Amino acid sequence: MCGIVGYIGTQDTKEILLKGLEKLEYRGYDSAGIAVMNESGVHVFKEKGRIADLREVVDNDVLASTGIGHTRWATHGVPSKVNAHPHQSTSGRFTLVHNGVIENYSQLKREHLQGVELVSETDTEVVVQIIEKFANEGQHVEEAMRRTLSILKGSYAIALLDNEDPETIYVGKNKSPLLVGVGKGDFNVVASDAMAMIQVTDQFVELMDKEMVIVKKEAVTIKKLNGEIVERAPYTAELDASDIEKGTYPHYMLKEIDEQPLVIRKLIQKYQNENGELTIDVDIINAVNQSDRIYIVAAGTSYHAGLVGAQMIEKLAKVPVEVHVASEFNYNMPILSEKPLFIFISQSGETADSRAVLVQVKELGYPALTVTNVQGSTLSREADFTLLLHAGPEIAVASTKAYTAQLGVLSIFAAVLAESKGHNLEFDLVQDLGIVANAMEVLCDAKEELEDIARKFLATTRNCFFIGRTMDYYVGLEGALKLKEISYIQAEGFAGGELKHGTIALIENGTPVIAISTQEQVDLSIRGNVKEVVARGANPCIISMKGLETEEDSFVVPPVNELLSPLVSVIPLQLISYYAALHRDCDVDKPRNLAKSVTVE
Repeated sequence: MCGIVGYIGTQDTKEILLKGLEKLEYRGYDSAGIAVMNESGVHVFKEKGRIADLREVVDNDVLASTGIGHTRWATHGVPSKVNAHPHQSTSGRFTLVHNGVIENYSQLKREHLQGVELVSETDTEVVVQIIEKFANEGQHVEEAMRRTLSILKGSYAIALLDNEDPETIYVGKNKSPLLVGVGKGDFNVVASDAMAMIQVTDQFVELMDKEMVIVKKEAVTIKKLNGEIVERAPYTAELDASDIEKGTYPHYMLKEIDEQPLVIRKLIQKYQNENGELTIDVDIINAVNQSDRIYIVAAGTSYHAGLVGAQMIEKLAKVPVEVHVASEFNYNMPILSEKPLFIFISQSGETADSRAVLVQVKELGYPALTVTNVQGSTLSREADFTLLLHAGPEIAVASTKAYTAQLGVLSIFAAVLAESKGHNLEFDLVQDLGIVANAMEVLCDAKEELEDIARKFLATTRNCFFIGRTMDYYVGLEGALKLKEISYIQAEGFAGGELKHGTIALIENGTPVIAISTQEQVDLSIRGNVKEVVARGANPCIISMKGLETEEDSFVVPPVNELLSPLVSVIPLQLISYYAALHRDCDVDKPRNLAKSVTVE
């Protein structure tokens, strides 16, 4: 959600900012803008719509070596050019971009901006107007910004230009992600995500909450809000610029689906020791072994991965696991066990709902582990431990390879934990994950067959149901989410046995029902559920595993270890959703109303 870029140096900044914003398009947005500053002042260009629309209004004759940019996902005020960032103070002296939500903006407006006519409907404009007010009272701009940040409640990542100081970008952060990229002595940059500026530097400094940064082309100074200077070395962002390009693929989603076999093989490599054995940081295993229950907290696709992961942990390591929706847990924490350990699953590591729970967990003194794709992300920094997904950048809003990477990491975690407890595995996980990777390749090559299924079952339907039992039920939840996310078909996943408890009333002639069967113990049960919906007129699509298939099945996945079956059975559902969206002329990579990283509650 929302993205910030900034550049101060010696080059013309317009194209650097625009390319940076294009790298952040995956986060979801509805308007965009840039502000560049030169000797004649600040020049603001913004537009509703895509970066391509913004490019059309940017004056290429304006040359400037300092600038900030923003992609906005509307929270306060409708998507419009007026509400788009950057926002300016009344005099035009200050120009600001902001990610996050200022919870007390109405109160601040009443207390500090009486008589000030606001142009937009945003909480952001309140911030820049207050900075100007404090500056007009005689405070230096640094102090005016520090004083403003100290009275803000909520989340923010802010970059500010002062028309009277073209040599500086002022930056502040609380809860929303923000990095400062370090150049080679003649430039520095600002970015919500390292991939936005990886084309100019791979050196980034992490910012902590309630810090303020003075960014000049030759230096970066980090300060706490009390003025104390903080020294922090940059880290190297391990991103390959080619990883964030589509190449010959028409969409990032298709590219990322095809990358899943490679991701599983990379996980095997990353979590193996020199003896070829799977290994997890011993401190993580010790912390789990000292606990009496695991609580998995996540949202969306990561929540679905948590449901599968809980089964893996319980079946292999014999440790009780609960799985909770982060946004609910935050406000309705259940009675906890005596020695809980928390696992937070998040592709971005910036999920606001999960972070709110993590803050509570740390206040209570309980250990926390984050499973994430982004090293140095907020959830990773603030938890006690981190397990990385090593999936590479995931650009499409609908998560695919991050989901299977989460399942892969959780299976490794479960297996290593089981061995530490003396439970002998009846299979070789390294070998079985290799079989999974091979099966994934077979499935990724079955695009034409899966496109035909999407055309046959989903071309004109207004709704679709997914059913399964045990692990297949959890995969059905993820399949339904994928379909609704990108094709806008009303889709729901259900446990097969729950159909007769109400949902079957929605079945009518032609209703597509996608049934998943990869678990031998419930194969006959789910097939019985299929017969129930067929008797009411449903159009069934059965996806089964080799060895359980019958002539009536629409698609058969290669055989793998049943415990790992969600890693392969989800791929047909990903591709079916992709082709359903494609045939309905939907924006596959950037579905309406959605953002990749949900950084506000």
